[in-house]
Amino acid sequence: MADHLDAPGLMSPNGNAKTDITDIYAFQKPGDPHKSILVLNVNPLAPTLANSFAGNGLYELKIDTDGDALAEIAFRIAFTPVTHGQQWATVRRVAGEDANDDENGGEVIIKNAPVSFGSKTDITKAGPYKFFAGIRSDPFFFDLIGFLHNFQFTGSDFFIDKNVFGIVLEMPNREGLGRNHNVGVWAHTLIPATMQPDHFVQADQMGRPAINTVFNHGNDKNVFNATQPADQRAGFEASFIATLTGFGHPAAEAKSIAELLLPDILTYDYDSAAGFLNGRKLTDDVIDIELALVSNGAVTTDMVGPHTDYLPSFPYLGVPH
Repeated sequence: MADHLDAPGLMSPNGNAKTDITDIYAFQKPGDPHKSILVLNVNPLAPTLANSFAGNGLYELKIDTDGDALAEIAFRIAFTPVTHGQQWATVRRVAGEDANDDENGGEVIIKNAPVSFGSKTDITKAGPYKFFAGIRSDPFFFDLIGFLHNFQFTGSDFFIDKNVFGIVLEMPNREGLGRNHNVGVWAHTLIPATMQPDHFVQADQMGRPAINTVFNHGNDKNVFNATQPADQRAGFEASFIATLTGFGHPAAEAKSIAELLLPDILTYDYDSAAGFLNGRKLTDDVIDIELALVSNGAVTTDMVGPHTDYLPSFPYLGVPH
């Protein structure tokens, strides 16, 4: 999978489905090369496992502008508790050293944006920004059952009728993402600390698709999701190399691939409309690309292609099933 149902979203006391990241995307706005779209999806199998965003949590999109695996820009999305069937979002942008804090500070760029709980798309515009949050059709496509049966793929898309809760943010490139057009993007979700409810702790994190689900096992998944990108290579490179050599990669090649995949950050050149590994579009077949890479060419496709319900305009995610 991409990041669906990985720990600790549902499999530890550190989080729940509301803060379980499924996917992130970053792509140039279709028809407008001066703007970008960032997407953060959470809550797999929605609304079965959870029917709203976390009213006491924090959702963040992190931007690395200088290649040091630390955030220089962050977009922070906080939601109110659900009241009378309604929920509202506030979006903040913070730049500089504070972008690495786990606090809900920064300049408010979107205020009182309604969450969509049905097929209606409530879109909020403020200055150069556009925002949507709500239940949507899951854009991810993959033969999950074939994967779980030792790569015996049949082309059956497990996610064809599934939903997620999506956060979509449109912004001007330079104003939103900074002057350097080559950036790194990742997301993490935060929940209140058990002993200090006024402070947040990281519940889940994700950059590129399928990294945690493919390379980590058991409690390592929990540890990986609690580890900041700048620390991931030191903590996980050896195990990534072991997995890759197990698939037949020579040691030197396995090390190079591990260093490409770690830290777990989605690289994105906002001056380019190319897809994955440059950012990630909704239609990019990331599974085929990564299967071929990880398996050393032994497996090249799961025989599943993009969905047909993506919208041609903002918020791009299809209406919920």
